[in-house]
Amino acid sequence: MSTTQNERLRELLEPLVSSQGLDLEEIDVASVGRKRVLRVVVDADEGADLDAIADVSRALSAKLDETDAMGQGEYELEVGTPGAERLLTEHRHYVRATGRLVRFRLTDDSEVVARILEVDDTGLDLEVPGVKGRKATARGLDFTDIAQARVQVEFNRKNKNEEEA
Repeated sequence: MSTTQNERLRELLEPLVSSQGLDLEEIDVASVGRKRVLRVVVDADEGADLDAIADVSRALSAKLDETDAMGQGEYELEVGTPGAERLLTEHRHYVRATGRLVRFRLTDDSEVVARILEVDDTGLDLEVPGVKGRKATARGLDFTDIAQARVQVEFNRKNKNEEEA
């Protein structure tokens, strides 16, 4: 049974990332010119701050230096968190996105943009924003109906104090 380099790296690095209180979200090895870049994406329920990223980066670098997981050639290690418009692919991603606006592409090819209010084992409770002065509406959505979900960036979202006023 053959495993890819990404799978071998995941097996090596995931326990180390977990020991730092983070989740290993993604591993990618890419060639950039003559050098290789290992990109590692980590996250946590409360988010990962710069200190946590620096700590896990040092730990990963030390582990990689003591193994031949990246081979003999030079490579650059980049450790970061998911981007602002991240794809939601795991249950924990939906939980972390509670309160956020998300664009859902459904299995019937329709789209819904809604705010996640609550997450359970089978699906989501959503608030679909009203359009042109209409009130927002509630909607439930099963995970089985979601083809893709991506967090949306909001520049002018009111905070709770403004909404209550």
